[in-house]
Amino acid sequence: MVHTSPSRRRQRSVRVTVAIGLLALGTAAVVVALSLATVTALSTASVFSLVCGWAAARIVYSELIESRRVHARDRSAQAQSFVALFTERSEEHASFASAMSDRVTAREREVRELESTLRLSEARATNAEDRVRRESRRANQAQERVSELEVALAIRTAEEADELASWVPGGYDDMDTVVDLLRWEDRSQAQATLDEAPVKKHA
Repeated sequence: MVHTSPSRRRQRSVRVTVAIGLLALGTAAVVVALSLATVTALSTASVFSLVCGWAAARIVYSELIESRRVHARDRSAQAQSFVALFTERSEEHASFASAMSDRVTAREREVRELESTLRLSEARATNAEDRVRRESRRANQAQERVSELEVALAIRTAEEADELASWVPGGYDDMDTVVDLLRWEDRSQAQATLDEAPVKKHA
């Protein structure tokens, strides 16, 4: 948008007024010469009106050239301001894009870290589940072994009770419990000694 200063508007008004005055003056001289109807008056009026016309044309032409120059300066200033504004907006856009890129990079880094943490947690959970399964199998095996040992112990206890009852005359129920157990232990140790003697001779 072209902004004309007050002095420039006054100058243009003065020039236009002078040009119009010269044309009016030449026109008045021609009218007077025609009313006089003499060759000298007509010749003088023609030359005067011609000079006034050229002077008015020169003034209008100068004003037109000056207006073009002013418009050119205004357009140049507008172009420079537009270039400066465009450069500023480009820099702002570049800084904004750089900031957004940094934010996206930071978010991607956080996502990768979270994914790594999640994979590590899943691996730990899997290892924990494997350990729990192994411990559960071991506990089941231990429980089975305990059951087997309890059964074996019960069978062995019954067998020893039968053996003890067969060694005691009159039955297990007729003897004193503590004395019979001591005698049975002595017999067991003696029997074990006798069993080990042939093995030592062969050796």
